[in-house]
Amino acid sequence: MMMGAADAVPGVSGGTIAFITGIYEELIDTLKQFNLEAVRILFSEGVLSCWRYVNGNFLLALVSGILLSLLSISHLVLYLLEEHPILIWSFFFGLILASTWSVVRHVRGWNFNLAAMFVSGALLAYVITDQAPGTVEPTSLLIFLSGMIAICAMILPGISGSFILLLMGMYTPVLGAIKGLEWVTLALFVSGCVVGLLSFSRVLSWAFHHHRMLTLALLGGFMLGSLNKVWPWKYTLAYTINRHGEMVPLLQDNLLPGSYEVLPGLNTWFWPAAMLMLLGALLGVVMDRQQH
Repeated sequence: MMMGAADAVPGVSGGTIAFITGIYEELIDTLKQFNLEAVRILFSEGVLSCWRYVNGNFLLALVSGILLSLLSISHLVLYLLEEHPILIWSFFFGLILASTWSVVRHVRGWNFNLAAMFVSGALLAYVITDQAPGTVEPTSLLIFLSGMIAICAMILPGISGSFILLLMGMYTPVLGAIKGLEWVTLALFVSGCVVGLLSFSRVLSWAFHHHRMLTLALLGGFMLGSLNKVWPWKYTLAYTINRHGEMVPLLQDNLLPGSYEVLPGLNTWFWPAAMLMLLGALLGVVMDRQQH
């Protein structure tokens, strides 16, 4: 459910939640099990054996929680994002900051290669999150491709699938399809997600099993660089109009609380934001400690 709520927010990755709750590697290894061997077991040994082979109980619990969250909690998260953006961004900023520490502390034997991988991940995430969102007319092919690309980002800690959708101009159409239960659009998007998930999970699983420290350093860098997107105090430079005729931010600039406060009509909510940032960080630390 936490992964679903996180994935609803552009800038926060469900993969981050999976990592700090200790299920990340089991998730990518489970997804890798959907292969020809699973098909063979299904037809030769039956549904129950196949279910055990693909770790079905784990996936059922996870997918059920994500879907339930997307249909319930995500509405609350999006409401808070619209009405109290500084507070909700502050919470996620603290959570991701603690998550970055959680990943980095698992890296053993720091050297030049690991440091270079960490810096590269941070720079890549920063550049991605600094791009201006696009606006396009959704087509069937674009919906399918957006599902493939976004799901890869969703399972990468630090890279937000929702923000990738935003960059592609597909965030509003996909979210609208979820809220309005537009089954054709959802079927195309989910199909893309399935193809992207089953292929990219194999890459991640191989990376974890053969280059674990380099992979952790890269993911830690991704998470650090993504903090650029979730910085609470933003000033909107330009807006765009979505398909419902609503104004949504297009270009935003990060400001220090002091600079934000001097802008007319804006409240920094500094102390509540600081408390929520601390709460998010503490939650991240607690979840990390629960793994050990």
